[in-house]
Amino acid sequence: MKNYTITVNGTVYDVTVEDKGGSGVSPVSAPAPKAAAAPAAPAGAGAIKIEAGAAGKVVKVAASAGTAVKKGDAVVVLEVMKMETPVVAPEDGTVASINCNEGQTVEAGALLATMNK
Repeated sequence: MKNYTITVNGTVYDVTVEDKGGSGVSPVSAPAPKAAAAPAAPAGAGAIKIEAGAAGKVVKVAASAGTAVKKGDAVVVLEVMKMETPVVAPEDGTVASINCNEGQTVEAGALLATMNK
């Protein structure tokens, strides 16, 4: 067995590699972290869900409940990897609920808003 210290983005990991023989060295890996489940839509929310496509920070809520939007209109703006990324209405309709706040950090798949046709 060999021990290694690996630093990834400033985090130090101690890794042990075991030689199983014959097929070479097989690294030991940690299991992938489980993703948090997206919260359920609140009662009275719209039928169409608008979810975060990537993890980020909500920098602007561009529409409010009751706002009529067209397909492609920004509903929420996220900062993802230092870039502002609009999360848009998937079709024409009316925003039923906003489920996030400016400054909030969200995970990929998080429910940001709902809307109705």
